Amino acid sequence: MDGVRVAFASTDRSTVNQHFGATEAFAIYEIGPGSSQLVEVTEFLDTAQDGNENKLPAKIATLSGCAAVYCLAVGASAVKQLLASGVQPIRVEEGACIDRLIGDLQGELASGPGGWLAKAVKARQPVDSSRFDAMEAEGWQE
Repeated sequence: MDGVRVAFASTDRSTVNQHFGATEAFAIYEIGPGSSQLVEVTEFLDTAQDGNENKLPAKIATLSGCAAVYCLAVGASAVKQLLASGVQPIRVEEGACIDRLIGDLQGELASGPGGWLAKAVKARQPVDSSRFDAMEAEGWQE
């Protein structure tokens, strides 16, 4: 599938309505140019916005394999940790419709993604090992 896995910080699974650090849940979708599927919903018990950095590792670990996370807001420390984990944080307006965001991603995937989405799609493509055969055939000169 030429697609990506994307998470949405949401308690109602229809709109983005949570700050990343204090989110009560993520709805995680597998999104391709012509399809999307909810593949996982993760809920968290302790969601207090108390500046406690210890809550971030569990949330970031939950996003393993995701290319992006849509949320209302995200702190600088969380942005740094997300990017280091290969997850692009994306801020949206409160109440942004998840189906519409998915539709936008599908449109971009169908027409040729750019930016973070192109990078995410490329990262999911299997590496063509035959490229090394071509390099070997060219020889190596110093």
